Amino acid sequence: MLIGEFHYNIDQKGRLMIPSKFRQRFGLEAIVTKGLENCLFVFPKDEWEKVVEKILKLPLSQANSRAFARLMLAGAYETSIDNQGRILIPEYLRQYAKLTKKVVIVGLYSRIEVWDEKLWEEYKQQSEEQAQDIAEKLSDLGI
Repeated sequence: MLIGEFHYNIDQKGRLMIPSKFRQRFGLEAIVTKGLENCLFVFPKDEWEKVVEKILKLPLSQANSRAFARLMLAGAYETSIDNQGRILIPEYLRQYAKLTKKVVIVGLYSRIEVWDEKLWEEYKQQSEEQAQDIAEKLSDLGI
């Protein structure tokens, strides 16, 4: 289970430490791709395959489906986890997520998200301010 919030630095080569409590879940490989709200999604390989299966079932005739598939699949990067528990995040993905040196890794059960620290704090503050409205909307879904 991938949960929690962790603060790390990206080194000059674009390598990022995966929290030690997450490494067993990832094994030796991870898939990094463009996420939503200017973050990156990092999936264990088996979870990535589940996401890909769902994407492939989206109707090609719908522009939104094609756009989402392109965002997730064309932007994906397969990386190895080195002996020190780090993954390489390529420059194009660091630029997409506006990652600077300080980042936040957020565990979201089946994936992790990588955020620029400043963007994460802004997003988190905004979400916390809207928590009541969000909760009311989700109550319609039984959550």
